[in-house]
Order: sequence, then C-alpha cells, then structure tokens
Amino acid sequence: MCVAIPARIVEIVPGALPMARVELAGEPLDCCLAYVPDAAVGDHVLIQNGFAVELLDAETAAASLAAFASLGVLAEPS
Repeated sequence: MCVAIPARIVEIVPGALPMARVELAGEPLDCCLAYVPDAAVGDHVLIQNGFAVELLDAETAAASLAAFASLGVLAEPS
C-alpha cells in the first residue's frame, strides 16, 4: 500500500522532466510534476512515490498534515 502526503512547492527545477523541490515537514525533497504541469511555487501538492499526483488547497493540505501528526508519523505542522 502506498500513502500520499501533502507538501509545498518551494522551487521549480529546470530540466528534461518537470521537477520541483518541495518542503515536507521542514525537509526538502525533489518530486516530478509530470502529472500536475500547472503547479507553481507556493502550491500544495500530494506526493506519492516521488510524483506530485494532485494539487491541493492550503486548508486540505494542513488538515491532512495534522492527521499524520496526530498519528505520530510527522511532527506537528507549524
């Protein structure tokens, strides 16, 4: 089973594939934006297996991160 988790795009990375640097619980990660080509810096995306699979609004992303935190999987969102 795979679990997708929200992250915020902090940088679009140029290259052959549409890539982004995202922030997840304060940690930087790279992900592919091929499935969400309209994503921009500041957007929240749902990350699964290194791919952004869906754009999220800020409220949905915050609620999801809070749920992960309540399960002890992530630190409390700030």
